[in-house]
Amino acid sequence: MSATSTWFLYLRSFSSSNLPPPSSLRPEAQKLLERVRMLATRGLLDEAVSLFYTIRKPHCNQTYATLFHECARQSCLREGLSLHHYMVAHSPTSPRNLFVTNHLINMYCKCGYLDYAQQVFDEMPERNLISWTALISGYAQCGQADNCCRLFSGMLLQYRPNEFAFASVLSSCVNGDGHFGWQVHTLALKMCLDACVYVANALITMYSKSGVYDGKTNAWTVFKFMEYQNTISWNSMISVFQFHGLGAQAMDLFTQMHSKGISFDRTTLISLFSSFVRNNNDTNTFPRFCFQLHCLTVKTGFISEVKVATALIKAYSDLGGNAADSYRLFSETSCHWDVVSWTSIITIFAEQEPEKALLLFSQLCQEGLTPDWYTYSIVLKACAGLVTERHASAFHSRVIKVGFEGDTVLANSLIHAYARCGSISMSKQVFDEIKDHNVISWNSMIKAYALHGKAREALQLFSQINVQPDPTTFVALLSACSHAGLIEEGIRTFNCMQKSYNIAPQVDHYACMIDLYGRAGKIHEAEKLIGEMPMEPDSVVWSALLGSCRKHGNTQLAKFAAVKLQELDPRNSLGYVQMSNIHCSTGNFDEAGAVWNEMKDYRVRKEPGLSWVEIGNKVHEFASGGRRHPDREVICSKLEGLIGKLKEMGYVPETNLALYDLEEEQKEEHLYHHSEKLALMFSVMNEGNLNPHGSVVRIVKNIRICVDCHNFMKLASDFLRREIVVRDSNRFHHFNDGLCSCNEYW
Repeated sequence: MSATSTWFLYLRSFSSSNLPPPSSLRPEAQKLLERVRMLATRGLLDEAVSLFYTIRKPHCNQTYATLFHECARQSCLREGLSLHHYMVAHSPTSPRNLFVTNHLINMYCKCGYLDYAQQVFDEMPERNLISWTALISGYAQCGQADNCCRLFSGMLLQYRPNEFAFASVLSSCVNGDGHFGWQVHTLALKMCLDACVYVANALITMYSKSGVYDGKTNAWTVFKFMEYQNTISWNSMISVFQFHGLGAQAMDLFTQMHSKGISFDRTTLISLFSSFVRNNNDTNTFPRFCFQLHCLTVKTGFISEVKVATALIKAYSDLGGNAADSYRLFSETSCHWDVVSWTSIITIFAEQEPEKALLLFSQLCQEGLTPDWYTYSIVLKACAGLVTERHASAFHSRVIKVGFEGDTVLANSLIHAYARCGSISMSKQVFDEIKDHNVISWNSMIKAYALHGKAREALQLFSQINVQPDPTTFVALLSACSHAGLIEEGIRTFNCMQKSYNIAPQVDHYACMIDLYGRAGKIHEAEKLIGEMPMEPDSVVWSALLGSCRKHGNTQLAKFAAVKLQELDPRNSLGYVQMSNIHCSTGNFDEAGAVWNEMKDYRVRKEPGLSWVEIGNKVHEFASGGRRHPDREVICSKLEGLIGKLKEMGYVPETNLALYDLEEEQKEEHLYHHSEKLALMFSVMNEGNLNPHGSVVRIVKNIRICVDCHNFMKLASDFLRREIVVRDSNRFHHFNDGLCSCNEYW
């Protein structure tokens, strides 16, 4: 039985202890009381109240209390208010009755009308423990921690708190004053109530979330010393581990719980599935345990509950499961999916398959469900992964139509979506229309400028910021400086973080500075800064140094960086590929071959280069060599003609970047068929269907554009008299008249 249910029973039994038994009432009053109780307890409150009003006789206090109790249980404020007014008008003595007044306070608290409850409390000629506890519980349930703690302190002058008062005030300390909760725990220890199941459960939750020092350890100590642990106790402790990202401990605790025969519920399962999401370790154990828990969920029937099924789907996705498998589970589970569930499955596809995410959104609407602001924010995230801003613009219109135009969260999502789709002007327009910018608004616009290589615009915008910047703000600024080669500005920005804004540089900020120095050829400064870092460098830091060493030919330091990168992230192909390219560029093909053999030994696969272009409202995907497209032969034939023209303009293939074990002619052919070149040629072939800007060719690439393709695109933009926009994994490149917006800083 839950604490709330027990509190209701306790309220009725304790409050009525001083009342005459029902048998002492007049027969007609006793009969009315029994009929009202019967109707009310069956959920027929309207009929019970109608019967009450129909009989024009003085009503006993038990009848009023019964009806107030049911109004509280069913959260029927309107009926409770009417009954209160009737009682004041027709039963002048009842409002002064302690038993009735306690139920009245409880009714207003359960319905969320704490001002009314406080007024009734203040006007009471006498109060008892229940009066104080009812109002304390009301403030706790409505999240008014200050009022709850104030009232609890006032009660101590007159009464000894019971377990319900302790549980209520402790629950209010979860998001409030953890130190006050610590003091309440001390008082519970003195009164020997700390081991009571309701108090202990509240203590576990309070310690896990209130920010008290070492709350996890304190929560575990409380749990271990409980005299009796119910399902809520186990759930609370599992939730503690989940909250702190300790999925393995949550699994172990559930195993103990299950072996002891303690029943679990939907809350247990949701916490466990969420604990897989929060923890990135034990990658082999978690999927297996998740599958076992999935089987248990099906066996016990909890799979038919929407919240449990939604948490399961999300857990599989966050453990690296295939999006198609998540959708299969979604479609095969017999649940009445709500908007939260649909939003979860849309979220899974938003990054992996954005087109599918938009299709799922359409299905959501066809089901008659109304998307909320969070659903729209996820759909806009999916739009950010598409080639053009056509879909972002369509959903922008829809956001305005449904009345979310002034929502800052959605405006921030729009800034991001437009920027990722290549329309920096629309990002700025949305930013300018926001009435109340928060720090995410500023960060989103600064990131947008950084993504497009507009570092000076980013710095200018930062000079206008009217909120306290956060660490993300400076990551965006330093990234912008790095991509534009603004070394002095980047150094000043890095130095002012601590001095002017009291923000200590984190590993991401150091990674940006390493990248800044490295791109500018200041390898020594980059190496020195790594040595001065107050924390261990992560894979991003070593990756930045490795890329710089490759660009500037520092083979010795590159080997050191590659080893460090492989130690931290052995399954990442980047370190191997970069070292292979360095060896190829220096003509050391034997060393390059050894690197590739090492990759094979460790079963590390290079991420294939893919490019996408939108033609006639359809997205076409290209892989290196054109293997994924049905028009491969025609495209390659046309591309050869374009390459011939560009060679006449000075195009020279960078064959030192090609595979190490190919002849020179084969290397050239390999370079010719890179995915972005094929996408460009296909776009030119379908010039009449280009969407939506006609003369602009927009290409999205999943990895960094190579030097050869970068040179190719510059010359192609000049020869074709067309603007070519390429978004790679790092930034945008706007090619026009033989030049690139990156100014060779990429």
